[in-house]
Amino acid sequence: MNPILNLEHIQKYYGREGILTKAIDDISFSVEKGEFIGIMGASGSGKTTLLHCISTIDTISAGHIYLNGTDITQIKAKELSRFRRENLGFVFQDFQLLDTLTLSENIALALTINKVPAAQIDIRIENIAKSLNIADILNKYPYQVSGGQKQRCACARAMIHQPKLILADEPTGALDSHSSQMLLSTIQSINSQTGTTILLVTHDAFTASYANRILFLKDGKIFTELLKGSDTRKIFFERILDVLTMIGGGQSDVY
Repeated sequence: MNPILNLEHIQKYYGREGILTKAIDDISFSVEKGEFIGIMGASGSGKTTLLHCISTIDTISAGHIYLNGTDITQIKAKELSRFRRENLGFVFQDFQLLDTLTLSENIALALTINKVPAAQIDIRIENIAKSLNIADILNKYPYQVSGGQKQRCACARAMIHQPKLILADEPTGALDSHSSQMLLSTIQSINSQTGTTILLVTHDAFTASYANRILFLKDGKIFTELLKGSDTRKIFFERILDVLTMIGGGQSDVY
């Protein structure tokens, strides 16, 4: 199969010559279309930097990143915003919803910017809101709903334009245990039912256990990877904890 995402010998340095910090040290991997992959590692391992490079928020120092065959490291700065809007969906720990817009308007924002006809926007919002169980709160503002509802709205916003890749950065970090579990089940359903490719960065083993493959980073390099295969989520969770014990870092809710 042809990978939807391909990283070739990625390196990322910070600082000046003589006092360089190597955040990413020669990382290469591929993600197939429809995969749900997790990135784990201790604080400072490079996982957030890696996500920022894939999302084009940050630039790499060396190597190449291909999304659906396009080398995103070669896209000109003035074209990056449009590239992100058309190809990537984002889910952040702190939701990043606009408080002055209703949930419906927040979800519609990317489509409005891309000048999708209003009638089409309404239909797409209605369909995605039903699938995420937020259809009854679309007219409310972010401050009027719970953290879990905000994050499901953020998922809807990330998916509404049918991106090639969804990038989730600690999406359960601001949620309680119950809301986290509901959100993770939702993300897992999105992946299995629509074939949406998802890359999730997390420090939490319970969150990571919902993915199908985990890459573990240590000191800017890939330390190892785990495939879920036919394991139950509970067994996969325990295998994840074993690796985290070896590399140091990570935590988890009680299973």
